[in-house]
Amino acid sequence: MTKKLIVLDTETTGLEVDQGHRIVEVGAVALEDRRRTDVHFHSYLNPQRSIDEEAEKVHGLSMERLANEPEFSEIAESFLEFIEGSILVIHNASFDLGFLNAELKRASSNYPFLEEICDVEDTLLMARNKFPGQRNSLDALASRFEVSGYDRSFHGALLDANILADVYIHLTGGQSKFEFISSNTTSNTDINTCNLSIDFKKFPISKVKISKEDMIANDQRMQEINLNRDSS
Repeated sequence: MTKKLIVLDTETTGLEVDQGHRIVEVGAVALEDRRRTDVHFHSYLNPQRSIDEEAEKVHGLSMERLANEPEFSEIAESFLEFIEGSILVIHNASFDLGFLNAELKRASSNYPFLEEICDVEDTLLMARNKFPGQRNSLDALASRFEVSGYDRSFHGALLDANILADVYIHLTGGQSKFEFISSNTTSNTDINTCNLSIDFKKFPISKVKISKEDMIANDQRMQEINLNRDSS
């Protein structure tokens, strides 16, 4: 059975998981037949610690905003049920996996690492292979593939997961389904060809003038050809 594709992103209190930074938002969206769906997982989280100023500038989430949100341990079971057995599509996967695995182990020593229950595709590595030497951040890729229609005032986990889903489809060759004309359907090309009319006024025929001397010379030449043919 084909594994489901889930595009995932997180927002955090800072950049270093080893320094005790935590997740403040997790978002994941499912792909079906290489299209984004409305099936998703999303939660804001109370990180139970301060948020770095630079991180807050990126995602706009403050401790006051997150004070009444659940802790990760409260959503861990439902999160694992959503992603288990899937292929996780993540941009710079080592970052998000590091934070998610740390949160899972903090919540329960019985929880698995995500790599144990999911396959992982890193779109940053994919983009570096496809566009070596170029900027391959999510924003740069979205611009390159003309992915638009999203409010980018702040980064958000579910927002970025949706953007990454569109980017991933472009990275891996676009939509997989195409509409074909059936054998019993007349194509537009056939219809246009049958109804084709040409306006000859747009293509005037040039007039060629022949002098009297040319006409006499032509008559003499034709007589010579006929005499030769009759004598052969």
